[in-house]
Amino acid sequence: MPKFTLGVEEEYMVVHPETRELTSHEQKIVEIASRTMDDKVKAEMHQAVVEVGTSICNNVHEVRDEIRKLRKNVSDIAGELGLRIGCSGTHPFSLWTKQLITPNPRYDEIVNEMQEAARSNLIFGLHVHVGMPNKPTAMHIANTMRYFLPHLYALSTNSPFWEGRNTGFKSFRSKVFDKFPRTGIPDYFGSYEDYMRYVNLLVKTNCIDNAKKIWWDLRVHPFFDTIEFRICDIPMTCEETVCLTALFQALAAKIFKLRQQNMGFIIYQRALINENKWRASRYGIDGKLIDFGKEEEVRVRVLIEELLDFVDDVLDELDCRREAEYALKILEMGTGADRQLKVFEESGGDFIQVVDYILEQSICDCD
Repeated sequence: MPKFTLGVEEEYMVVHPETRELTSHEQKIVEIASRTMDDKVKAEMHQAVVEVGTSICNNVHEVRDEIRKLRKNVSDIAGELGLRIGCSGTHPFSLWTKQLITPNPRYDEIVNEMQEAARSNLIFGLHVHVGMPNKPTAMHIANTMRYFLPHLYALSTNSPFWEGRNTGFKSFRSKVFDKFPRTGIPDYFGSYEDYMRYVNLLVKTNCIDNAKKIWWDLRVHPFFDTIEFRICDIPMTCEETVCLTALFQALAAKIFKLRQQNMGFIIYQRALINENKWRASRYGIDGKLIDFGKEEEVRVRVLIEELLDFVDDVLDELDCRREAEYALKILEMGTGADRQLKVFEESGGDFIQVVDYILEQSICDCD
């Protein structure tokens, strides 16, 4: 079986320690980090966002080590600048209209084309890359993996608030991002060549200038030999990120193993999978998704347990059993959204306490 190497990107919010508002770090965090962390810390379109990325990791244990160091080091640098970092898919109350855009030709181009959709896109996500042996295998696994995206999305939900309002969603981040074109669950492609014909048509007709402007929840990466999973909110804790990474890796390995045994998984239409994505966004782990095989609703908590059973035979080979089964702990303690909402309710609707909780939790397991 291939190694299914891993790479993880996280987006952090930069917070003023007194007002708890999002605030610009004027690229100083990136500048300081570049002296000792190579290019693992990068600017993003909004100046209140910092993006980090691991190197290529052989397993989830290396991912854990790198994410812990990245969160701790970026937090320390922010502290030296009188700032703090936190991990939530949206900031609970800051207004996007007050946030600055990073001067950069690429961002200028996106804002010029997308206008308010880009300026309001003040969200924070998790991207997980899983290494693939070749593009045709990547396309096969990506087609099948679409079905499981809502399941893992529900586990990651961590953005219940937007601009000082309780949205009623466990993940409002995806609702903000939906304003962009070429987002959401991708279509099924019969082959990698079919996918490239789609990409080339968009380039030829000036819809995009490169395939990185396809922002689906899952994509066969245009430059790397990876599948990139983009559906998840940034989890509040390091261990939640590691858990989701382990599950993406395990599902990829399981689907590959089935193919080696001349077995497959039913391919469902994008329209059906979108029904489950909406439910995951709205209700998180406390809702129900549709089991399209049974044609009935099933509680997310039951489906997560079934998912763990499905990948059970690859967990030990990947050495990620403990990390994958941490999903059961998330079911017990609630997702980031559930925990934010609990603090909000117990504090009588105090957003300051919610932000303080996010800030503390974001580095609580990074020492």
